[in-house]
Amino acid sequence: MGGVSQTLFTSPLVGREDELARLHDVLERARSGEARAVLIAGDAGVGKTRTLDEVAGRAAAAGTTVLTGHCVDLGDVGLPYLPFTEILGALAADERFAAVLAAHPAADRLLGGGADGGPDGGDAATRSRLRLFEGVTALLTELADISPLLLVLEDLHWADQSSRDLLRFLLSRGVLQRPSGGAPGHRLAVLASYRTDDLHRRHPLRPLLAELVRLPAVERLELRPLPDADVARLVRLLGDRPLPDTTVHRIVERAEGNAFYAEELVAAADAPAGGVPSGLADVLLIRFEQLSETAQQVLRTAAVAGRRVGHELLREAVGLPEEELETALREAVGRQLLVSGDDDAYSFRHALAREAVYADLLPGERARLHGAFARLLSGPKSRADSAAERAHHYRESHDLPEALAASLAAADHAQRVGAPAEELRHVETALDLWSAVDAAARPAGSDVVTLTLRASAAAAHAGELHRAVSLTRSALAGLGQDADLELAARVRYTLAGNLLNVDNLSAAFAHSSEALELIPAEPPSTTWMWAAATHVMAARQVGEYETALRVARRALRVADQLGVVDARADLLISLTSLEGGNRSTPQGRERLLEARELARRAGNAPVEMRALFNLAIGSFESGDLEECRHWASEGLDRARRSGLLSSPYPREMRYLRLLVQYTLGHWDECVRAAADEAGAVPATGGHAAGPGLYVALARGDFGAVDRARLLLEGPFDWMGTMVAGIVLTDAAASRGDAEEAVRWTRSTIEVLSDDAGVLPAATVRLAALALSAVADRVVELRGAGDEAAADRWTDTATELLGQARRAAGHGEDGVPQGPEGQAWLARAEAEWARIAGAGPDPAAWQRAVAGFAHGDVYERARCRFRLAEALLAAGRREEAAAEADIVRREADRLGATLLRERLDGLARRGRLTGTREGAAVLTAREQDVLRLLALGRSNRQIGEELFISAKTASVHVSNILAKLDAASRTEAVAVAYRQGLVAPEPTAPS
Repeated sequence: MGGVSQTLFTSPLVGREDELARLHDVLERARSGEARAVLIAGDAGVGKTRTLDEVAGRAAAAGTTVLTGHCVDLGDVGLPYLPFTEILGALAADERFAAVLAAHPAADRLLGGGADGGPDGGDAATRSRLRLFEGVTALLTELADISPLLLVLEDLHWADQSSRDLLRFLLSRGVLQRPSGGAPGHRLAVLASYRTDDLHRRHPLRPLLAELVRLPAVERLELRPLPDADVARLVRLLGDRPLPDTTVHRIVERAEGNAFYAEELVAAADAPAGGVPSGLADVLLIRFEQLSETAQQVLRTAAVAGRRVGHELLREAVGLPEEELETALREAVGRQLLVSGDDDAYSFRHALAREAVYADLLPGERARLHGAFARLLSGPKSRADSAAERAHHYRESHDLPEALAASLAAADHAQRVGAPAEELRHVETALDLWSAVDAAARPAGSDVVTLTLRASAAAAHAGELHRAVSLTRSALAGLGQDADLELAARVRYTLAGNLLNVDNLSAAFAHSSEALELIPAEPPSTTWMWAAATHVMAARQVGEYETALRVARRALRVADQLGVVDARADLLISLTSLEGGNRSTPQGRERLLEARELARRAGNAPVEMRALFNLAIGSFESGDLEECRHWASEGLDRARRSGLLSSPYPREMRYLRLLVQYTLGHWDECVRAAADEAGAVPATGGHAAGPGLYVALARGDFGAVDRARLLLEGPFDWMGTMVAGIVLTDAAASRGDAEEAVRWTRSTIEVLSDDAGVLPAATVRLAALALSAVADRVVELRGAGDEAAADRWTDTATELLGQARRAAGHGEDGVPQGPEGQAWLARAEAEWARIAGAGPDPAAWQRAVAGFAHGDVYERARCRFRLAEALLAAGRREEAAAEADIVRREADRLGATLLRERLDGLARRGRLTGTREGAAVLTAREQDVLRLLALGRSNRQIGEELFISAKTASVHVSNILAKLDAASRTEAVAVAYRQGLVAPEPTAPS
């Protein structure tokens, strides 16, 4: 018998997997005759109704009758038995239930409004009430005997007394009781929701809840705020257009896990930033307006203080006697607006409630209260970390000189504790205030240019690299004609360093040259020395190696003469690549270790991280992947201790560490780490997601293509562009689209090549990927007899191979690339052998396989696949089968769907022996999906467990149905069990 409720929501439910699993278990137990009830608690808007609707929809689809009743806020004029009247009304409107309803006239009385729910009806009224309760119980149990029954009661916090009494009877003496004589129990479940934030201490529902949760068949489930990742997913699903990441992050931050708040904030995403949507504000202010006037005054004052305020500070600001203040606070806490902490402080239960109260203040009232807090925080007991609060309150009270001084103090504190993003915000606030404050009232020893330089350094450390460039350009524009030469030089070499970070190499070289020309080398000075160190890096990047070497050697002598050890460290790093022993050699490593020790001793974290990055990348280039991971991890630990995780070198080391995991074949670990990195440090640069995208693509998730395209949006990012080019080229090659693969390879190489035309190191990889697609196309054209078209593609292949050879032979600092680059070149040469038409060349692919022996397990497996193909074409079937078996095992271990599918195709075409019967029917990824299908997982749940999108999971499910000739998911699982493709789940011992 189907349910009578209907789904209220069209958007998919986000999160709540654990809660849904628990409720599903309750329903399953109820279906087997174990009646259960769950009291579902949660704040308003947290998702109780949406969760209940999802459960009800699933129950109805499984054949459960679903009956839903709602309690409504009618103030003091409550309608008795309202939710049960709604339920019986739905039954009466459905002819399927007419006979059952007619058999229980006592329950049917509710529809006529004749039941007496009052307490003063005497014995007759009591007996009548008891008959009513028993009649409703009998009706529900009879319905449950016909088909499983789910009773949903929403918003119990608004329930009238009669409804609460009937619910007490149903759960304590009625539907949850097992019949006598060992008969099966009722196939019934009750799910009832209520708002925890509405339950003040004297709320009439509280005693009932305390009584019910003591019953053996009743449990309580609290819906806590959603995790940030789930709120972000919800926000992106709700928007009718893609929202910028900054907007999504801001909404997630403000919603604090509340789904309703997130929806309202999305709807108001185009409104001015910082305001609370009017509809949401009205909801949030309802409980506030129910407070006494004194309690409202206390909350208004607390709202000006911020989300949290100490008791003593609030008392001094509000100016009430202690007893009166405590009474007001007790009222606010009882109404669930404030939460009392263990540290003698109070917090608003939700930040948006605080925002709504704050927005309700009059402008003059707001300024007056801000001024009061500013003065209180500036007293003799003020803490060093209160400077940011003082700056905020002085600014909002329009005391600009004090706001400027406090902003600079806050920036100093942020710098001391290693918080560059906060330092940047405070320095930029000071810059905004500077011109509005009289010169006599400004702090001594500061000027706009110096402050702007400081802001640019903080921006670079916070990962805001383009913002750092913009700020330094602003400092350069602010230099007057009579500017101090040392300051002018410092601005220029700082700008050069920031331009290097965003790969604007020619401009960086120009500005570092100007800086060096402004300051004489004699007498030696630290300004010239740091200008020279920056110029060395810029000259090296544009290919001016002789200039770089000459200036570096001279600057090193100056650093030694002046005893500036961190400058010596920086110059040693640069000289590592200029004097022959590059970073992948033992000599280079020795020099980098010395530089690291010098920088550590000097306490210069950025230079120390530069040394650690070069140690890590040098290890990677030499093929020592574990050593690379060691140095990258040490560098990230150093960055974490310094508060510099978002600065340039830690960004590169995050990518390196993930790349090592990918290369070694630790793919699940790589995907999890990439997701953790993205969530923990959002301003890290999109290229850190690269290894995760490589895994996703190899596993058949072509959604990686869309995510790669996003890396090309916004300001230019060299590494992000490289990652996007690799993913997009490889995806096109996997689809057999040679034109698209070549187009992405060419455009990526063009964008990444420097001004002198030096090819990026990634050229050899990009060219090899494109050549694989071109080789497939040429083989296809020759097979069709179209030699002219094949020749045209051969010309393209010649161009690509030439680029691969040049890039591999002229890598970092002009020396040949290391093992990785040479392996990619071997693969490119092997692809070329296919194009040249000289017949199968197993030896070329054996060289490629050997080339990737340094650790890249996936590329080695892909080359083995080509080797098996070449061996088969050469008639060496046993060798081909042996190679195919190795590839199959590796592809299965990695979950490399695309490779496994190609291998299965080769095995079928070549009739290779040695494959397991039935195993070739489904790919490794499809077998994973089938296993989860057998466990009843949805496409979304399959995607989350296998780290693929729900859309990709759906494609795999469709493929499984087609391969097993099944019309439904259930039939596919049944066929799989019969064929032994999945094993039954072990059952627990009884």
